[in-house]
Amino acid sequence: MQWFVLALLSAFFAALVSIFAKIGLRGVDSNVATAARATIMMLFIVIVVISTGKGYQLTQFTSKDMGFIILSGIAGALSWLFYFAALRLADASKVAPIDRASVLFVIVLSVLFLDEKITLQTTTAAILIFIGVLLLVIKLD
Repeated sequence: MQWFVLALLSAFFAALVSIFAKIGLRGVDSNVATAARATIMMLFIVIVVISTGKGYQLTQFTSKDMGFIILSGIAGALSWLFYFAALRLADASKVAPIDRASVLFVIVLSVLFLDEKITLQTTTAAILIFIGVLLLVIKLD
């Protein structure tokens, strides 16, 4: 159950990212804002890692681990760049749910690359998420 609480906290703070970013993007280029956000995040997270006594682990990655962490960082940076650019152009209430449709990609990619199994419950949830995304992008009036 701890994972669920952590995931809910993640979702809450992700929501704050959308709200704060939308306000902050009013007079700033989206790429510049993303760079500033990434710098602040890096400093904050390094402080958390060091203050919890785990700073020494920053030098203990295997080359394989580091390679995948680098790829994750690049994917995250691209995600933020596109997300902030989309926020600049559209309402946060539309951009954020579509961005969270990344869940659909995670489900497919986890089966392909992590050998995870999909249950009926996961499939049903994915279909509902997909329908929700369609409802946001299809003009109904």
